[in-house]
Amino acid sequence: MSNIIEINDCLKNELDIFTALTEPQLLHYFEPDFGLFVAESPKVIERAINAGYVPYSLLMEHKDISGQMKELIPLVGEAPIYVGDFDYITEITGFKLIRGALCAFRRSALPKAEDICRNSRRVAVLENVVNPTNIGAVFRSAAALNMDAVLLTPACSDPLYRRSSRVSMGTVFQIPWTYLSSDNDYPKQLREMGFRTAAMALSNNSVSIDAPELSDIQKLAVVLGTEGEGLADKTVASCDYTVKIPMSHDVDSLNVAAASAVAFWQLGR
Repeated sequence: MSNIIEINDCLKNELDIFTALTEPQLLHYFEPDFGLFVAESPKVIERAINAGYVPYSLLMEHKDISGQMKELIPLVGEAPIYVGDFDYITEITGFKLIRGALCAFRRSALPKAEDICRNSRRVAVLENVVNPTNIGAVFRSAAALNMDAVLLTPACSDPLYRRSSRVSMGTVFQIPWTYLSSDNDYPKQLREMGFRTAAMALSNNSVSIDAPELSDIQKLAVVLGTEGEGLADKTVASCDYTVKIPMSHDVDSLNVAAASAVAFWQLGR
């Protein structure tokens, strides 16, 4: 039986998870356990549940109980479901539910890179990508365009941040991912796992993304860098290939999210 609770003034502390806590505070909510993350919109919530994440609590309007969230409510177990009218939720929390329900989930332990790469043919590697919107867009492209996993350096934004998972349309819960243990010569670590590495970067020594030798590689890691600066020089030097996307009209580069879609389409086939 669902645990539906009508919102009132006495519940403000319980709603802080959705309205007052920052992402780092959510991450450390259950320290030394794995913390929480908040997912937004029925589609994203559904994909998180299907991936095995355990709901902690939910916030939604009355209408969603018999509307967008109707099929998902039986799947949240005994997690409390806080409900109210739109205007009252906005008044008591200061937060407008624009994209439907919110659900706080318990985080899970991340897998080891070696485990998710063992049977992978194509992986995406993100170096110091800090914009949550870009993280979400890259994950959506990776899931759609034949990447088997995503690896992130420690400085990357968290794929489970609310904005990241929403922009990804929940694909952060569908494609395996984890953080690399460090950003120190990780191309060497990837080679030890059997991958050739392709750095997406502007260089006079680069090969075109449609070079035949790239499509023939059995296990390939596609490496993309941070917004603005791109990949570190030491990363480019450590990779097996430097790869560029041919462009016209004197455009020299693409946003990392756009570049990832082009790269995954060409190299993931």
